[in-house]
Amino acid sequence: NPLAGWRDEMEQMFKGFFGEAAAIGAPAVAFPRLDLAETDDAIEVDTDLPGVKPEEVQIDVVDNRLTISGQHQEERTSEENGRKYHRVERRSGSFSRSVWLPTAVVADQVEARLTDGVLHIRLPKAEVSKRHKIAVKS
Repeated sequence: NPLAGWRDEMEQMFKGFFGEAAAIGAPAVAFPRLDLAETDDAIEVDTDLPGVKPEEVQIDVVDNRLTISGQHQEERTSEENGRKYHRVERRSGSFSRSVWLPTAVVADQVEARLTDGVLHIRLPKAEVSKRHKIAVKS
């Protein structure tokens, strides 16, 4: 199959440039995708981390850079409950994602919650970053 060969070549290229986590078909949890939005008062980030427990997640904010990382393990043996696994692709291993924030935030007031596999992070904007309306006088 010519497409399968092309896919294998592309996968090897991605592995060479970006490492194992960027390979086509790599577990999605290796580089969690996220949504980043801005309101008047805060930056809000949502990312899917299905099956991950709150104690497995670490969040850091340094110099306007947000990093979400962690380690998730699925305990599996090759034979479990009368099943012989031939392929295991479900989430397991470490993950990390860093993004630059569009504005300064108050790092010690960041709030995070993990509900139904979705991590929601609220990063309050620093006062210098908030929009101030200036009245124009005549």
